Amino acid sequence: MEEKKWTEQEKRQLAQRRAAELKAQIEPYLQARTQIPDGFSAWDEIKKRQQAIYKHFNITDSEWQDWRWQVKQRITRTQTLAKLLSLSREEADVISTVGESYRWAVSPYYVSLINPQDPEDPVKKICIPQAAELMDETGTEDPMAEEFTSPVPAVTRRYPDRLIIKVTNQCAMYCRHCQRRRLIGEVDRATPREQLRQALDYVRKNEEIRDVLLTGGDALLLNDELLDWLLDELDAIPHVEIKRLGTRTLVTMPMRITDRLCKIIDRHGPVYINTQFNHPLEITPEVEAACHRLARTGAALGNQAVLLAGVNNDPHVMKKLNHMLLKCMIRPYYIFHAKAVKGTAHFRTKVEEGIAIMEQLRGYTSGLAIPTFIVNAPEGYGKTPMLPEYLVSHAPGKIMIRTWENRILPYDN
Repeated sequence: MEEKKWTEQEKRQLAQRRAAELKAQIEPYLQARTQIPDGFSAWDEIKKRQQAIYKHFNITDSEWQDWRWQVKQRITRTQTLAKLLSLSREEADVISTVGESYRWAVSPYYVSLINPQDPEDPVKKICIPQAAELMDETGTEDPMAEEFTSPVPAVTRRYPDRLIIKVTNQCAMYCRHCQRRRLIGEVDRATPREQLRQALDYVRKNEEIRDVLLTGGDALLLNDELLDWLLDELDAIPHVEIKRLGTRTLVTMPMRITDRLCKIIDRHGPVYINTQFNHPLEITPEVEAACHRLARTGAALGNQAVLLAGVNNDPHVMKKLNHMLLKCMIRPYYIFHAKAVKGTAHFRTKVEEGIAIMEQLRGYTSGLAIPTFIVNAPEGYGKTPMLPEYLVSHAPGKIMIRTWENRILPYDN
C-alpha cells in the first residue's frame, strides 16, 4: 500500500489536535494544584506564626536562625504545644497519653508550618501524636529486621555493595511514621566513637562496599567536627566511591545548612544527600535557599517520600510535591510504601494506591519528576519496585504495549 503523502497544512492540523488532547490531559491537575497548600503560598501566614513563636520564647531572629537553638528548644511538652497551636483539652490529653508510649519532639521551625485552623493539616499529622498510634495491633517494632542485618554495631547491610552506618538516634523532629521509632529512646545520643570505629573497620575489610550511607536518626544532627571526621575516614578507604547522608533537616530545620557545613560537604565529594519531603507545605522559601546552598557544593540532592494516608496519597499532591522539589534542585528518587511499624497503621495505604499514583505521573509530567515506587520486602530483603504493567503480551518478534494514555499498540521486538 502506498504511503500517504501529508501536506504541511495537514501535519500542522494533526499536531494542533494532538496538542489540544494533551492540554485536556493536564487540566484536572491545573485546577487541583491551586487548592493544594504549599510553603510558598502559605509563607506570609507561616512568618506570622514564627513571630508568635519568637514572642513565646523571647528570642531574636539570629537565635531562630541558629540550628543549635532549634535543637535545644525542640518542643517536647504538651503544655507548650497547646499554647502555640491553640489545642483543645482533648487534643492535649491525647498527645500526653500517646507520649507515654511513643516519644515526640518538634523543632520550633517545623511547628510554624502547622495551620492551627486546619483540622486536617498534613504537617500536623506527620509530627503530632494521634490516638490511632495506640490502636495498631498489626505492626511490629522492627519490620525491616535490622537487628538481624547488623554484622557489627551501628551497621545495617542488606545489599552486596553498600551499607548503612547509624550515626545517631537524634532528629530535629520525630516523624509519627518513623521506621526506627524503637531506637529514639528518651536520651539523644550520637553513636559511641568506638562503635563508629568498628563500623569503619568493617567497611575497610569488605572491599565490595563502594557506597556508605550515614543516617540514624539524622546524620546532620551530628556536630560538624564529628561529621567531618567520619567523611575523612571514608575518604581514606580506596574502595568507597560515594558517601550518602540521610537527613530531614532540610525539611524540619533548614537553618542547619550553614556555610561551615557546606564547606565540609564540598571538601568530601562526591556526596549524595537523601531527604524526605512528604507534602508541598514542607517546601518554603527558607528550604529553597538551603537547597541552593547545598547544590552549590556539588552535592546531589534526592528525595525519598513516604506514601502516607491523609497526607499525600493523592496523585495531584504528589505531582505538585515533585515539581516543587525540582525547583529546589532535589530529584524525586523514591516513594516508599509505608512500612508496617507498630503504631503507624493509620498511615498505611494499599499498594494499589501507590501504583495508581505512578499511573498519573508517568507521561503526565517530566521524567525527572517521576520517582520509583518502592515496597520494602519483609525481614530486610530489600527494596522492591512496584510498577504499573505496560507490557501487555509478547509473541515471537512482537510485543503489545500499553502507553501512559492506555493505548494498546503493537511493537516490533
